[in-house]
Amino acid sequence: MKKEYIIPIFVPHLGCPHACIFCNQRKISGEQKNVRAEDVRKTIEYYLDNFKDDNKLVEVAFFGGSFTAIDIELQKELLETANEYIQKGLVNGIRISTRPDAINKNILKMLKKYNVKTIELGVQSANNYILQKAERGHTFEDVKKASKLINKYGFILGHQMMIGLPESTTIDEIDTAKALIKLKPKIVRIYPVLVIKGTKLEEEYNNGNYEPLSVVQAVERSKEVAHLFNKKKIRVIRIGLQNTDEICEPGNKTSQVVAGPYHPAFRQLVEAGMWYDVIVSRIKKLGTKVKQVQIRANPEDVNNIIGHKKENIEKLKEVYEVDVRVKLDEKIKNGKFEIIIEKTYDDIIEEKQRISIK
Repeated sequence: MKKEYIIPIFVPHLGCPHACIFCNQRKISGEQKNVRAEDVRKTIEYYLDNFKDDNKLVEVAFFGGSFTAIDIELQKELLETANEYIQKGLVNGIRISTRPDAINKNILKMLKKYNVKTIELGVQSANNYILQKAERGHTFEDVKKASKLINKYGFILGHQMMIGLPESTTIDEIDTAKALIKLKPKIVRIYPVLVIKGTKLEEEYNNGNYEPLSVVQAVERSKEVAHLFNKKKIRVIRIGLQNTDEICEPGNKTSQVVAGPYHPAFRQLVEAGMWYDVIVSRIKKLGTKVKQVQIRANPEDVNNIIGHKKENIEKLKEVYEVDVRVKLDEKIKNGKFEIIIEKTYDDIIEEKQRISIK
């Protein structure tokens, strides 16, 4: 199986006609200057020189701005530069992220010409009231129109949604996930809202008009929507913003995060939480009060079964008084596991009775 590599190129806030209340793309991306062809070339060369696998798939990804809303000549300049490496056989495709109201047939035809494979739309919410509160400047109708066009023209469709926008509830976010599923994306990103310096949301937070989610709340909400996407076999390719010098623990001297559910291992918290729920459900169905179980699973799943800093193992012990041993088994498929009862409370009672009889 080929290893997938992404060459990220950030085009912060270029072309975006709106300043969403949560957004300061220059802070989020860590980029402070506009990008030109030479920057693209240098970035691609740097990454290609440092990739180790020969058997690989490489994609150049333009992130951070509303790519298809920037000046058309600059779009062509950046795409043409990336496409040179596709023509040379060094890169397999191009991915862009953009606004749903910056997609039309002419744009899609142009993107096809330059071998763009994947288009990710910043959706954020399916609730028009919440979109208006966030000052997105588009409606969910724009999302539906853009998504249908992207699928029609044969691109891989991606959606990005947010957890914890002003006045957004768990139900709103579940409804958003369900609405997106109907539009048939292949990939999804889930971002909990962080309060970033220099944004309107920071003003609302400082004025007491916005209360960000806690890490626990954001994890629980993210679990809900990730579960819905997983059931429909839609790949959740990211949960939480990527950690950078700017996106890190609030209080760090380089951090641009004022408040909100930041955690350096946010995705693992979500995925480990989902595993925990399934494991508890399976243990409850065993039909007996168990004291010790063995969980056999694929090595790639072990970290999420154990949980961040062994949180799942400790919680099972504390809440359900169950000792868990995890055993690696490469024969078990990713996402699957087996539970073997090693000791029940009946075993302990019988053992005590035998000792007392002796």
